[in-house]
Amino acid sequence: MSDLPPLGAITPEEFLREYWQKKPLLIRNAFPDFEPLVSADELAGLSCEQDVEARIIRFDNAADTWALEQGPFNDETFASLPPTHWTLLVQAVDHWVPEAADLMDLFNFIPTWRVDDLMISYAVDGGGVGPHYDNYDVFLLQAEGTRRWELGGLCDEHSPRREDAPVMILPEWEAKQSFVLEPGDMLYLPPQLAHNGIAIGDGCVTYSIGFRAPAHNEILRSFSDHIGEQLGREQRYSDHDLTRQNNPGEITPFALDKVAGILKQYLEDREQLESWFGQYMTEPKYPELSADAEQLDEDEILQLLEDGYAIRRNEGARLAFIEKNKDRVLLFADGKTYDAKHEAAELARQLCDERELSLEQLPSVSTDAMSLLRQLISDGACYITAD
Repeated sequence: MSDLPPLGAITPEEFLREYWQKKPLLIRNAFPDFEPLVSADELAGLSCEQDVEARIIRFDNAADTWALEQGPFNDETFASLPPTHWTLLVQAVDHWVPEAADLMDLFNFIPTWRVDDLMISYAVDGGGVGPHYDNYDVFLLQAEGTRRWELGGLCDEHSPRREDAPVMILPEWEAKQSFVLEPGDMLYLPPQLAHNGIAIGDGCVTYSIGFRAPAHNEILRSFSDHIGEQLGREQRYSDHDLTRQNNPGEITPFALDKVAGILKQYLEDREQLESWFGQYMTEPKYPELSADAEQLDEDEILQLLEDGYAIRRNEGARLAFIEKNKDRVLLFADGKTYDAKHEAAELARQLCDERELSLEQLPSVSTDAMSLLRQLISDGACYITAD
């Protein structure tokens, strides 16, 4: 694969200005001569693993009914499937396959803290998940076989949906545009645009590169929980300037202004906002699946690097940073905060920009930098790998 953004003749700047969260974009031959990252058998094998999130969605064309089955699956599951109209969906393949994580890095023209995961679907003839919409941006890369994508209008939570389906299906479907994608073609869809993908023939494999878009109610709940954990019970509503009011049962503008002031005080606390948002947007997708972390000291890490090994971000790790000044950044990794200073600050920036670093690529092997590497390896955000 090329290291260039997979946008064809369009630059990242033009894509962000004209298409991102605005309108769909079909990119023919976005990945010339694309080679699949996993085979159909390997994908099925992943779906049989206990820790892997997988689904099979079936459509009965004669009865007009949908069925959903959750993994993990087994050989008997696949042996019992009908010849047509079913799809296997395997979530977060980039967490398990290093090459899939490398593919995701080609989309770094979008901030990495906005990235969710790479889902791979395998479908037989007629397979799909029905007409629906998503609340997030997605790139749909055709890896193998052929799929027809139909696009409709914009939808929201008030749009009608089928009550008898185990997945969200739009009951009234009218395609406004239709594209047939061959291997290497890619379709970008903004949030809430209705779409319907249908496999044409067997062996249809589509990669879905999805992005995170937390709902406002989730943001508010998470931030209020974060602030609440920092406060003691002695910090309370106060009104030392209270005056007598005509009706004791009235909640006056004076009282509401007091409450608004309390909320504003915390919302305008930039340090609290930075701390919460960095942790929130780097929380691991599957926090219950902790990485098998190596426990190495700084000297052992340096020796391995000198022996030709490299530092690599864990495939499931989420890293981001906030710039405090040129000598200090707050690094966030899997919901944890690391105060990186001096040489460690430059290392933190580089780890967020590069998937893998050899000794020659490291900005420094100072005490500060090596201490940060030791912490990240110990916490499972990075690991040592053969260069």
